[in-house]
Amino acid sequence: MPRTPTENERIRRATTEQILKTAMTLFCEKGYYSTSIDDVAKQAQISKGLLYHYFKGKEDLLAALVDLRINDVLVVMNAAVAKTTPAEQIQHIVEGALEDVSRQPEVFRFYLNLFTQPRLDPVVAKYSQKLMDEQARQFEIQTEMFVQLGVVEPRQRSLYFSSTLQGIMLMFSTYPNSFPLEKLKAEAIAEFCNHG
Repeated sequence: MPRTPTENERIRRATTEQILKTAMTLFCEKGYYSTSIDDVAKQAQISKGLLYHYFKGKEDLLAALVDLRINDVLVVMNAAVAKTTPAEQIQHIVEGALEDVSRQPEVFRFYLNLFTQPRLDPVVAKYSQKLMDEQARQFEIQTEMFVQLGVVEPRQRSLYFSSTLQGIMLMFSTYPNSFPLEKLKAEAIAEFCNHG
């Protein structure tokens, strides 16, 4: 009996997710350049031909992972913007970012590594720039939250907030078993979600 279009779509989605999850794991473990399409196919337990049916090559995998990261950021930011007060919006950013890093600390490290790659590398530079452009857009939205909160220098406060949040995420992703994430999350909320 032939598969229904719904079943075909479910299989396609599951296979795509498996390939991307495997690519992310290998990119985190070995690095982008040290990972081959053969590695991804073998680890995902699919044929190389099937992998090429879904993705044109390794750069296509990187592009898809960057798009997923941007989507994750947009989900958190859009939910934050939907909150009623600027304090609730900023609190949602803290909670969303730290929940994300607590679920996948190695993924945060991968994207951080992507940001810090040499700009001379045309492939990696293209995708790190795409991430930075999106972060710049979201920073402007975040800064407006601090304007609404009524702080004296909203842009500087927003920059300090981002730096604090990124530092917490970096420390947790480096020391996930000993870092007091919940305590620092509470401190960040207390510090940034009040006027002043």
